[in-house]
Amino acid sequence: MKTVKEQLEFRDKLLAGLDKAYEKLIEFKKQKNSVLVVMRDGKITHIEPE
Repeated sequence: MKTVKEQLEFRDKLLAGLDKAYEKLIEFKKQKNSVLVVMRDGKITHIEPE
């Protein structure tokens, strides 16, 4: 069983990885001039690259 400290460290690493993946996705979409599709408030939204 993991200690609370280990669980918190794992959570922090996981969240940092998700943030990095999101940033790379945005960068990729801008490079390819592709629409980003996300869900906001239960509705699908298309976001044009800036």
